Amino acid sequence: MNLLKTSALNGIAVLIKTATMFILNKILAIYVGPSGYAAIGQFQNFIQIVTTFAGGAINTAVVKYTAEYYDSEQKQKLVWKTAGSIVLIFSMIVAFLILIFQKQLAIYIFKSTEYQSIFIWFAIFLIFFNFNALFLAILNGKKEILRLVIANIAGSVFALITTGLLAFKLGLYGALVALSINQSIVFLVTLFLCYKASWFKLSYLFGKIDKALSRKFGSYVLMALTSALCMPISQILIRSHMVDEFGVQYAGYWEAMIRLSGAYLMLVTTTLSVYYLPRLSELKDLESIKKEVYTGYKFIFPVALTGALVVYVLRDWIISLLFTPSFLPMKDLFLWQMIGDSLKIGSWIIAYLMLGQAMTKLFILSEILASISLVGLTYICTNFFGFEGVSIAYLINYALYWVMLSFSVFNQLRAKER
Repeated sequence: MNLLKTSALNGIAVLIKTATMFILNKILAIYVGPSGYAAIGQFQNFIQIVTTFAGGAINTAVVKYTAEYYDSEQKQKLVWKTAGSIVLIFSMIVAFLILIFQKQLAIYIFKSTEYQSIFIWFAIFLIFFNFNALFLAILNGKKEILRLVIANIAGSVFALITTGLLAFKLGLYGALVALSINQSIVFLVTLFLCYKASWFKLSYLFGKIDKALSRKFGSYVLMALTSALCMPISQILIRSHMVDEFGVQYAGYWEAMIRLSGAYLMLVTTTLSVYYLPRLSELKDLESIKKEVYTGYKFIFPVALTGALVVYVLRDWIISLLFTPSFLPMKDLFLWQMIGDSLKIGSWIIAYLMLGQAMTKLFILSEILASISLVGLTYICTNFFGFEGVSIAYLINYALYWVMLSFSVFNQLRAKER
């Protein structure tokens, strides 16, 4: 399936997911407010870190090797069996640790024990959360785009229903519970979609872990762990800085801004994951890779630019429609955030080469440097420009990241061909 067909089919799921996210934004804006947004952001970053350590780190490897072994069902089964066993073991270990340290986690994440029981919910449902992600990775690697689209639509609908109802009934506590269980509920749908496929059996997921394949997974695990630590930790640090400098309300405005960016860019980012990563994993020679990157800049980058322009022009209407009047101060961030979003997608088109071509050292180094740079620039820019500085730092950081990757990635690819 080519880029245009994949984008069109994936676009259906993205439109539905975007619509549900916008509705959820409105619900959360009403029932939890800006300060609640800050707490939700902290917990989401925690979820990103924990699910990666609990087995989610291998999902990129599952996509790559499922796609790479497209002509060998036996090798694909070995990939899934090794991955499934790893996810099962690590999910159980991490869930146990969360239950033991739930009080300490509550104090660290929420600065109180009021939401301690949230971690019990999350620990119980963690294994289903991670297996849902594994099934999605398998569908992605198999290029089962239709099944992947259906699973993503189901995830969007369940997230809207559960989060909407729980936030309405229980406020912030309900929203946090919903974050803990949403993906686990969707697990049943994703499991059914995989089970109905002729190429899949549940027994393919469990068995002896292949040592040679585990070593191949190693580079992707390192890359995923780096991403899982760097970006969430940098966001936690920035959010804490915002609270200290401007107050929890302003941390909530920033959280609302980055959630809005994630929502409107979803068509681009999911296309990168669903089409671009498996495709780059298949390519071997430099000319083919360059051609694919050119295709990305020809079709994907203009979509990001158009989206950013539309969001900026309609910023007043968007705030009133998707949030509440109490979120008006976030308007100051739009110009810098939209430019930064465009630069981010431009850099990601190249960054996905590092994943597809397993450039482990370069990926880890670039992620660490970019995260340190983002936090450092945020401290500097907020000191000079006030609240707007948080988005100005974001813009500068992705401009530097793009330039750095443009030189380093292709230099490494040329070195491989020599």
